[in-house]
Amino acid sequence: MTLRKRLRRLVPGVLAIVVGALLFFGANSAVSVSGSAQTAAPYKFQEMPIALPPGYNNQRMNTIRKVNPAYQKVRSWISAVGASVAINDITGHGRADGMCIVDTRTNKVIMTYTPTAPAADRFTPFTLDPAPLPYDDTMAPTACAAGDFTGDGRMGFLVTYWGRTPILFLPKSTATTPSPSAYVPQELVPSQSPDGKYHGPRWNTDAAYIADLDGSGHPSIIIGNYFPDSDVLDPNGLKNVAMTNSLSSGNNAGGDHVLRWNAATSGSRPSAHYVEEAGAIPFQISTGWTLAISGADLTGDGLPEPYIANDFGHGHLLYNESTPGHIKFSEAKGRRTGTTPKSFVLGNGSFKGMGVDFADLNSNGSFDFYVSNINVAWGLQESNLLFMNEAANNADMKKQLSNGVAPFTQQAQEYGLAWTGWCWDVKTGDFLNQGEQDVIQTDGFIKGTTNRWNWLQEAATANDDLLSNPAMWPNFQPGDDISGREALAFYGKNSKGTYVNISSKLGLAVPTPTRAVATGDTTGTGTLDFAVARQWGPPAFYANRAPDRGNALELKLYRPSSDPAHAGKGLEAIGAPAYGATVKITTPHGTQISQLDGGGGHVGFRSFDVHFGIGSYDGPVSAHIQWRDADGGFHQQTLKLKPGVHTLMLTGTAQEVSSR
Repeated sequence: MTLRKRLRRLVPGVLAIVVGALLFFGANSAVSVSGSAQTAAPYKFQEMPIALPPGYNNQRMNTIRKVNPAYQKVRSWISAVGASVAINDITGHGRADGMCIVDTRTNKVIMTYTPTAPAADRFTPFTLDPAPLPYDDTMAPTACAAGDFTGDGRMGFLVTYWGRTPILFLPKSTATTPSPSAYVPQELVPSQSPDGKYHGPRWNTDAAYIADLDGSGHPSIIIGNYFPDSDVLDPNGLKNVAMTNSLSSGNNAGGDHVLRWNAATSGSRPSAHYVEEAGAIPFQISTGWTLAISGADLTGDGLPEPYIANDFGHGHLLYNESTPGHIKFSEAKGRRTGTTPKSFVLGNGSFKGMGVDFADLNSNGSFDFYVSNINVAWGLQESNLLFMNEAANNADMKKQLSNGVAPFTQQAQEYGLAWTGWCWDVKTGDFLNQGEQDVIQTDGFIKGTTNRWNWLQEAATANDDLLSNPAMWPNFQPGDDISGREALAFYGKNSKGTYVNISSKLGLAVPTPTRAVATGDTTGTGTLDFAVARQWGPPAFYANRAPDRGNALELKLYRPSSDPAHAGKGLEAIGAPAYGATVKITTPHGTQISQLDGGGGHVGFRSFDVHFGIGSYDGPVSAHIQWRDADGGFHQQTLKLKPGVHTLMLTGTAQEVSSR
């Protein structure tokens, strides 16, 4: 054999070694970005105990789920999700100091207050009970999102489940404090129960997005289901369950449902009525294994563009073509250049979309978005995806999206955000009030004592035709571990503008898998705190104690209540949250954009506060506000505001009012 032929045969092996080395050193260099101590120095968080219902910790705390017999060999995998947390204004007093928590250890939905809440906002913690609606042990809650579904200024909750369709918990007009009797449970999707048992669809929901999707002035909902409608948690269930039919393009899941707000009533028996918009999402992209949904108004027309993050396959950015009373989306994809890896093109990525959040990551007045994925060194070495907005302006964005083109480029590695671990929910926020977004990312999968990464890697090489059968998957049981000791990540920017994971420096790196994160100004002082939901572990709350925070501009944006006679009384705030409102501020230091975020990501839900850090600047801030009124009318106005917290009522104009 000639030397040339020998060298030619060696090329593939050498190339594989080179690529592997590049991935290893690239990943490790990204994880060990310089300046972590200096970056961490200004931050400080204090973990504070969360008040739980009386006697809560005395009950049995589970660590595994009962599952369908066909899933018994992968029950640790099936048991790996469900913890959720939301922060919002529960009492109506104008402070985001209430919490709704889904605890997988008990399968309970907990209502409580933040540890920072004043005495006036505290109440006896309790759990939300679906009764008299049909509910049994084959069901489990997976998320709790706050929302005003009746438009009366009272905060209700959307609770999603595995094993049934979601339930709305709507607050009564007669309630004066949060309590078990203050809420009326109502089916989101109507179903009949002639015998007291559940006979509706067996949805298995892992994502919910609440926003004014059609510009009607009311919150509609996108539900993202993971497993197909089936008896996932029924140990006596039918053999109707399945796993994904592909690790890179799975399309046999429960998929996505769009529910349009239709009508609502207030009173002692409140109600909210939704209708499903069949075909709102193009069929060919509606059956993915959805784990997260979020969105933002990318075009400035008052309609949000959602992004659907799917496990086992492509994520999808949806261009919003809706009109009041009719919801319709089309897909927009990124364009590939000669230097762009296929999986870095928006809409073509085969990575495991686990979480998503929209924010202005480079402080230039336009929305970017960040997608969590699995990126474990020597495991599944993929990448988080940071899609940076490249449109010249709103008009350019609208033109390109309407033509099916998404003008975003993937820059996670350049920003230091490519590699974290087995990632889930992600939330951004300016915790130092310096005009820079920090990033919090939940992390970790199955915690045990025996590393089973080799089994998972073997499964990843299997033929796709075998994957949908649970019997062909590895035997993941209690005691097995897959990235079980990965900790919450907290990214701040170093002096070079690169993100650095400073979680360990801040004392946040608890080695327990985390699933959801919620942020909010729980003290009403322009300071962001956050809470974390852990999988098979207690939730945690972290108060922001950074000593040298900058100034903030924070807006609480309301529309007039549909029940004006009781505005500011009982659980009713001074108005209803202004779903769909966006704010762009300008100071001598630049421009930033943010929004009133009704909810999204992977089962973590921030408060409705629109928050900006402005550093040392203490002069007037130009705030350009865009919103829709309760009848869907589109308005915009520019105000000059001093730094601080402002409450605005949005009608045909924006007017500052006194908070409750």
